[in-house]
Amino acid sequence: MVVLVINSGSSSIKFQLIRMEGRARLCAGLLERIGLNGGIFTFEPAGRDPLKRPVSIKDHSQGIALILQVIADPRVGVLGSIGEVDAVGHRVVHGGETIDKAELVTPRIEAIIEACGRLAPLHNPANLMGIRAVTALLPSVPHVAVFDTAFHATMTEEAFLFGLDYECYRRHGIRRFGFHGVSHRYVSLRAAEILGRDRKNFTCVSCHLGSGVSIAAIRNGRSVDTSLGFGTMCGVPMGTRAGDVDPAVILHLIEVLGMSTREVHQLLYFESGLKGISGLSSDMRDVERAAASGNERALLAMKVFAHGCRRHVAGLAASLGGRLDALVFTAGIGEHSQETRRLVCAGLEVLGVQLDETRNRIHGEEAVISDPSSRVSVLVVPTKEELMMAIETEEVVKGGGCRDDPPCPARPSPDP
Repeated sequence: MVVLVINSGSSSIKFQLIRMEGRARLCAGLLERIGLNGGIFTFEPAGRDPLKRPVSIKDHSQGIALILQVIADPRVGVLGSIGEVDAVGHRVVHGGETIDKAELVTPRIEAIIEACGRLAPLHNPANLMGIRAVTALLPSVPHVAVFDTAFHATMTEEAFLFGLDYECYRRHGIRRFGFHGVSHRYVSLRAAEILGRDRKNFTCVSCHLGSGVSIAAIRNGRSVDTSLGFGTMCGVPMGTRAGDVDPAVILHLIEVLGMSTREVHQLLYFESGLKGISGLSSDMRDVERAAASGNERALLAMKVFAHGCRRHVAGLAASLGGRLDALVFTAGIGEHSQETRRLVCAGLEVLGVQLDETRNRIHGEEAVISDPSSRVSVLVVPTKEELMMAIETEEVVKGGGCRDDPPCPARPSPDP
């Protein structure tokens, strides 16, 4: 089976083409600045030099048409014809409470994606644009929506409810959803494989540390708890996002300092985190370089980041009942920053974590980096979200579903 994976943003489309036999990536690419001046199309066929050229693309439909044309181009493409594509997997950020697994795209699923646009206004509308553009051009193949929130649908009420009036949940659906589910599922499964463990008898805490950060507790292939919540601003301080903030601070900013809600949003989402604390950059690489040259605020930003990670790792280990088999690092910072991994693991000895400093000197490689004496295995697993999406797409198309776990716990549906 050949699966085309699409990640449609508001002005960009990422794609990969994967042959499921052997899990071979045939090509990958990125179309940037859709509807804007200065568009760029990048195409990376496996085993050949990448192609990069300027383009002028007015909308997602035209962008998808270009991608399909190049994939089957006799000179640079990787397929004899676009008819060799057997299925298309589409990334969708938010599925709300209704979605607990990847789903075939139907009018009902499109309506759910559209309705969840109020929960993910920057993402779901763009995801839906991509789905409609591709289905119009490839109407005869199955299309599967793979939801970032679906993996966390196995959380129980005690994990996903906030301490608000219950009516906020029942009437308005305000609860913890969790994100980065595709990444968390992939790295947890891969970690079990690396360690030779049965995933149905395996617990881990997965640390997705990138420009966005989320940490998840996973037991037997199911999400138990996670650091992100209703949206993507809470948890660990991120590149520009504040992470956990006392709600009293928000009220103080508005009621005492006179900031508007728009100004507070700008502060919490774009001016905080590594950027706000260091005063330099949202990029951990820049912050690390500055800290190494003696910049105290850069070092402080790194310490605050690591402290936030440790707090959530320890709390999520408790959500697993105290049994922790593995601690897994992934995404840009998690895969490449040995100093961040060192800082995060320092202080987690109480959980049985012992990092091997020599093994930790890796960048972007799959490896076990814990000391042989460590009770908890520590791993770096580069995330492969597109591959995981392709696997889930194949599972749905072949009728196997996406998880053979027990059904999600029953819960009341929020009022419309």
